Amino acid sequence: MGQSLLVQTELQRKWIDKFKAVEEQFKSYAENNDIESRFPYENVQWLIDEGYTLLTLPKAYGGEGGTIEDMVILQTHLARIDGATALSIGWHLSVVGQLYEQQLWEQDLLDEFAEEVKKGALVNRAVSEAETGSPTRGGRPATNAVKVDDGYVLNGVKTFTSMSKALTHFVVGAYVEELGQVGFFLVPRDFEGLEIADNWNMIGMRATESHDLVLNDVKIPEQYFVEHQRKPSLNGWILHIPSVYLGIAQAARDYAVDFAKTYSPNSIDGTIAEIPTVQQNLGKMESLLLSARHFLWSTAHGYQLYEKDTDIWNETSASKVLVLNQGLEVVDLAMRIVGAKSLEMERPLQRYYRDMRAGLHNPPMEDMAYTNIAKSITGLM
Repeated sequence: MGQSLLVQTELQRKWIDKFKAVEEQFKSYAENNDIESRFPYENVQWLIDEGYTLLTLPKAYGGEGGTIEDMVILQTHLARIDGATALSIGWHLSVVGQLYEQQLWEQDLLDEFAEEVKKGALVNRAVSEAETGSPTRGGRPATNAVKVDDGYVLNGVKTFTSMSKALTHFVVGAYVEELGQVGFFLVPRDFEGLEIADNWNMIGMRATESHDLVLNDVKIPEQYFVEHQRKPSLNGWILHIPSVYLGIAQAARDYAVDFAKTYSPNSIDGTIAEIPTVQQNLGKMESLLLSARHFLWSTAHGYQLYEKDTDIWNETSASKVLVLNQGLEVVDLAMRIVGAKSLEMERPLQRYYRDMRAGLHNPPMEDMAYTNIAKSITGLM
């Protein structure tokens, strides 16, 4: 597989070898998890037990110190095996990576939370709301935080909370009435008043169990108001998102290639891989995948080369859009190669298609990415 040529570090090799060892085990759960909209608990527990959740925690805090490039490459490999597992754990990896790289919290809390991560904690941001849509569009959240004597009281509902039932901690965005601005609060799962709505019923990424998070008078201690007046800045860790969809596209490609090499209807001699139209689709599919892979992985590598994050702003914005759109085309071509059989529920291609469609609604949104790139090149940023 072409992507193996870009594996450069012992850390990457270690985890790719580990993934290979459990590939069939992970895949064995995928169909039922999708049908039942059931979180891949077994897969994620294995990742915790093996220490994958420490990948992006810096070595100084007891983690593996993985880079953005390490995360992108490994997430691509993991998503080829199971997209829902990869997207779910990717949120945790990206939050941890950003927290410690950008030192978003006070040092004491970073130290405290690192110990939780080493014990198996899982974290994700809870920022989306039904009333505001994607938080990247800048809407004011309806979730509010009201100051009380020894902390804050949170009320509101957050949507698209991936891994909701498995998370131990939530980083919740809320409008702070006292300050007239948005802030972020660390909310441990066991706090009174926190509930999971159990209402995730989508056609794509069903196994992520991205239920609503409901906050009913949740009392938050003062020190858990973790991010005040955070300025928007480039976050390379968000590249975990296109990594997942690149991996799903790779899985679709692999399935179509294997099918073409082995399917031999009695109307032809040999297999369909020898038919010119099939070869055209295979060649186009592979070219799209090569392009997407090299663009994304080189963007991730760029974070270790540029002096300032802003030097790679446009590449970061474009990565998700390019990978997602080309990945959708790869899956479509794979389904054309396999034909009507691709729609059979017993085959994974229909799941790959539905999961890829879900990626259109992960940040950054396509129109926002193009607008920001345009402003960058015209000096309007």
